[in-house]
Amino acid sequence: MDLFNELMASLGLNLVSFFNSPMPAQPLGWFKKQITDVSQLKGLKYRTVGLAADVLLEMGMSVVQLPGGEIQPAMKSGLIDAAEFNNPTSDRDFGMQDVSKHYHLASFHQSQESFEITFNKKKFDSLSKEQQSILRYASEAENSNFYWHNTLRYADDLINLKEKSGVNVYRTPDSVMAAQLKAWDVVIDRISKEDPFFAKVVASQKTYAKKVMNYLLLNQPDYGLAYKHYFG
Repeated sequence: MDLFNELMASLGLNLVSFFNSPMPAQPLGWFKKQITDVSQLKGLKYRTVGLAADVLLEMGMSVVQLPGGEIQPAMKSGLIDAAEFNNPTSDRDFGMQDVSKHYHLASFHQSQESFEITFNKKKFDSLSKEQQSILRYASEAENSNFYWHNTLRYADDLINLKEKSGVNVYRTPDSVMAAQLKAWDVVIDRISKEDPFFAKVVASQKTYAKKVMNYLLLNQPDYGLAYKHYFG
C-alpha cells in the first residue's frame, strides 16, 4: 500500500485508493486442443494483456491484446488460437465454451490480482478520521465478501462448463508453468533495469514472499491429499 501511494503521488494524481476484491490465479485459458507440454505453445496466437503479454512473448507465443468483448469472436473466426480472460464465471458468460472445449486451469501469468476503490483525495482528506476509517474498513470487509462469494460461484460455473457444456478441464502442465517462471525472470530483469520504481516493488514483493510463503508452505497441510482421500 505504501508503494502504491508512492506511485500515485509521483504521478500527481489527486486520488486515494484501497486495494479491494482479491481474485485467485487466472486460468491459462482456452485452447483448440489439450496442452500437454510447453513445446505446443510455440507460435500460438494467444490473447492476454499487461505484463502477461511480455512473459508469454518471451516463451515464444504470438500475443494478441484484445478487450474482453472481442475474445470469443476472435477465437471463433480464427484470429487467435487460444485465449485467457479471468475466471470460469466470466469465461462462461462470454461464451468461450461455444468456441473451445479445452480449458486449462492454473497459471502464473496473472497469479495475483485485485480491484481498487478510489476516492478524490481532496474530498477524502476533508472527511473526519472516523469517516475515513469507515470507508477503509468497508473496503476491507468487501475483500472477504467478494472472495467468499466469487470462489463459490467460480466453482459452480466450472461444474456447469463440464457437465452442461461438455468442456474438458485440465490442470496446466508443470512444464508450462516452469517456463513461465523463467520468462518472468527475463521480463522483470529487463524492466527493472529501465525503471527503478518497478525494481523497488519487485524487491519488496520478493522479501514478503520469501518470509510469508516459507511459513505457509511449511504449515499448510496438503489439501490435495485430503481431497483425494474423500472425493477420489
